[in-house]
Amino acid sequence: MYSLTNIMAGVSEGPNIGVIILVVIGGVLGLVGFLLVVKFARLWLQAYFSRADVRLSELIGMWLRKVDARIIVLSKITAIQAGLELTTKDLESHFLAGGRVPNVVRALIAANRANIELSLQTATAIDLAGRDILEAVQTSVNPKVIDCPDPSKGRQTIDAVAQDGIQLKAKARVTVRANIERLIGGATEETVIARVGEGIVTTIGSAITYKSVLENPDNISKSVLSKGLDAGTAYEILSIDIADVDVGDNIGAKLQAAQAEADMRRAKAEAEKRRAMAFAREQEMRALVVENESKVPLAMAEAFKKGNLGIMDYYRMKNIVADTSMRDSIAGPKKKE
Repeated sequence: MYSLTNIMAGVSEGPNIGVIILVVIGGVLGLVGFLLVVKFARLWLQAYFSRADVRLSELIGMWLRKVDARIIVLSKITAIQAGLELTTKDLESHFLAGGRVPNVVRALIAANRANIELSLQTATAIDLAGRDILEAVQTSVNPKVIDCPDPSKGRQTIDAVAQDGIQLKAKARVTVRANIERLIGGATEETVIARVGEGIVTTIGSAITYKSVLENPDNISKSVLSKGLDAGTAYEILSIDIADVDVGDNIGAKLQAAQAEADMRRAKAEAEKRRAMAFAREQEMRALVVENESKVPLAMAEAFKKGNLGIMDYYRMKNIVADTSMRDSIAGPKKKE
């Protein structure tokens, strides 16, 4: 590779070598420039005739920075045609940050048409946060309906029990509108469904009788809406409609039956405990009787030794015992042969 000094020296010494080197370098540069022009000519012409003001040098810079120039140019053309003033640098910066440039541009256009205040900085922040900014703007313009509970989660109704013990199964439909200002950091649809479900359970649980809920199901909607359940969420609750209320089981009766069964088992356990204690006491008394009866012969021997019991008294006592035994045998039940 010759330096510029060597090239100039080569020109002065021999015109053939210097000219050849300059021609080669110029040819390579010209070829590269031509290829780049051919590569980006179509996009540049599109931007030029659309008044998008995208320079050819910017397209080459995007190519060097590995930015999809087609996405940037088409997005800017769309924005310019819709009356939005967006710079190429802003769109390219959002692309390099991992954002969805076409989605952001379409959201800005939709917000502009609907007179919704939405800046590029807010839109790009929402997009980088992982939220679908276009869907949010569309929901802000056209509110959507959320089923409560969500059937995809496996539950079809919200079950609650009134104060009279009757279970009610309710379904609700919540109409929400996206709140752009609270979209970053705001709670999602799952939080709205959970809060509405909690409000329905609380309202039904505070009802004196289930009949009052069946007569005026709109009281549930009014009570839940008055709690301001959309605070801290990315949505604004417009209405809560009770789609259906069905009567379930008599939970109060089941609980009373279960309590009665538990009381009966506890009473049986207490009776069994007292019976066992009585039986143990009886066995203890029997043991004392047997122990005292075993001392009778010793006492009689001691009485004979001291002269307190005569032989005639002893025989008289034996006769009484024999007579008592005979009477017991006669009065007792007859043995089966």
